Amino acid sequence: MTQSIKLKVNNEDVSIPFTDPQMPLLYALRNELGLKGPRFGCGLGQCGSCTVHINGEAVRSCVYPVSSAKGKSITTLEGLGSSTKPDVLQQAFIDEQAAQCGYCINGMVMQAKALLNKNKKPTESQIKEALGNNLCRCGTHQRIVRAVQRASAQLV
Repeated sequence: MTQSIKLKVNNEDVSIPFTDPQMPLLYALRNELGLKGPRFGCGLGQCGSCTVHINGEAVRSCVYPVSSAKGKSITTLEGLGSSTKPDVLQQAFIDEQAAQCGYCINGMVMQAKALLNKNKKPTESQIKEALGNNLCRCGTHQRIVRAVQRASAQLV
């Protein structure tokens, strides 16, 4: 039996059909809403590609049940900015050319944004620690760190 759940995604109220309350939020975001920022990587919450913000906290959406998201504010990469008006962090990633294949970038940006929301001037070691559980096989870690530092320098 199909049910629906009302969620707030990127500041919009949406209703998403689901059959299993344990269905990962990632599936609802991608399959029902067509959002392509959060990506399926490992499916175990270990790589970070699926990271979204729930009430401002970075969460792995591949292991977060859609039913647990009810009544919470969900922000995806698309909710930070657009291609015509990117968030300061998104622009910093562009300026530093911090993406190679781009698969991990959603998780890196969302995790870094959560860090900058709590600490506008993190040290290099704090950035590395915050991003330590996000996997990047291309090896653009130094550019990613520079992008976070660049964005941090622009925050007041």
